[in-house]
Amino acid sequence: MTDKILSISRRTRATPFTRRVEAAGVKGYTVYNHMLLPTFFESNEADYWSLCRDVQVWDVSCERQIEVTGPDSERLIQLMTPRDISKAVVGQGLYAPLCDETGGMINDPVLIKFAANHWWVSIADSDVRLWARGLALGFKLDVAIREAPIWPLAVQGPKAEILVTRVFGDEAPGIRFFRSKMLEFHGRAMMVMRSGYSKQGGFEIYLNDPELAEPLWGELFAQGKDLQVRPGGPNLIERIESSLLSYGNDMNYNNNPFECGLDAFIDLDAGIEAMSLPALRALKGKHVHQLMGLVFDQVVAIPDCAILDSGQVVGDVRSQVWSPRYGKYLALAMMRRDYLEHNQSVTVDGKIGTIVDLPFDFDAIR
Repeated sequence: MTDKILSISRRTRATPFTRRVEAAGVKGYTVYNHMLLPTFFESNEADYWSLCRDVQVWDVSCERQIEVTGPDSERLIQLMTPRDISKAVVGQGLYAPLCDETGGMINDPVLIKFAANHWWVSIADSDVRLWARGLALGFKLDVAIREAPIWPLAVQGPKAEILVTRVFGDEAPGIRFFRSKMLEFHGRAMMVMRSGYSKQGGFEIYLNDPELAEPLWGELFAQGKDLQVRPGGPNLIERIESSLLSYGNDMNYNNNPFECGLDAFIDLDAGIEAMSLPALRALKGKHVHQLMGLVFDQVVAIPDCAILDSGQVVGDVRSQVWSPRYGKYLALAMMRRDYLEHNQSVTVDGKIGTIVDLPFDFDAIR
């Protein structure tokens, strides 16, 4: 595929960090929630090793915060997800599928209880705000819904805690996973959560003052020079190795949580008012497809992403990449469950790949 230019306009919104991202030498963007998301700086593989060995700063402002406030805010959030949110505490994040009345997935955000009757839905790439407004209107709920003026910045990698501590102080190391604290930067308190779209460890800083974007970016890089801090973004190699799912790539409206292996985030037996629960209870154990891992010893060509057996489509590849760490070609594939009952491998491009459960168990992969 030849290089193509992404035309940037008001429909592909810049972020308060974009000027610094450009100055750092970004080489690629994608569009995510109608906003620019940097995809790589040096190269996909070089960025991967930087992330795994040191620390990176990511402009993930595209993780928009759909803010829901008002007396019925928790009821609306619960209607949207089959995960029981009743025990969430202020400052906690919950990974949760959002599902419609058929059980189809609308999004897979992190739900954040910011305060009593005040939630943030930190969304993946789909227009959740429109759906939420429709539900609020239909159920006549007393809520206000808006896109909050928040611009997340991620600090990811094994040295992330050192860097965040230098910038935000000694309270940062005490933050537990998917928990947060309000910490100060230049006199402004902002939420800092131990989270992020990698398995390398790190934090997300929920910037609430665009005037502080460039000072924050600059301070992180100034304090991280000896840590080999680099700019970066969600890395395809790392996220597939870590089996982190990407909404719109690995699953979409046509998939339900069971197909995606998200059973642990559904509370089928809870006495909660979730609009998807009746459908999901009926679907349990009856779903037709299952997201699986494929492992090849060499690069394979899957131009149309279809997986065929005797001329029949038995699955389709959703994401794929070469792993330089493990020397394997990895793919996430939505496979027919009836095929999985009798097959442990597939042949693609004349090469045999092993079908494995997710997450990938590299100790078991030879």
